This record gives sequence, structure tokens and C-alpha cells, in this order.
Amino acid sequence: MCQSSVFLKKDDGEELILKDAILVEPVEGGVKIQGFLESPRVIPAQIAKIDLLKHKIVLESLTNQGGA
Repeated sequence: MCQSSVFLKKDDGEELILKDAILVEPVEGGVKIQGFLESPRVIPAQIAKIDLLKHKIVLESLTNQGGA
């Protein structure tokens, strides 16, 4: 299997938001992710890191940026 797990960076670590993602695509307003038997969804985030060896994609929230 070549799927990867998608995590969202949190203050205290990382939260798994999708296991076995088959699609990760930067789009306007965030990153579109999709699981094998799931509908695609857009996460308001940007790609922070892709670790192909560990099959791991880490996203960083767009809503937590700017420090307002």
C-alpha cells in the first residue's frame, strides 16, 4: 500500500486527521485530502512536511497563523 497518514500540527504535537490518504492536493483555501472510500474535503491548512519514508504528511493550520 502506498497511502499516507495526514496529521495536523497542534500546540502539543500532531493530530491524525486522515489515515490512508490517496489524494493530497493544494487548493485555494487549503489542502484537499481524500481517503479511499471517503469524499474529498478541504482542510484550511498548508503542507508543512512530507515524510515519504514514514508515509506521513503534516499540515499546518492557516487559521493559527498571523498571531492576531
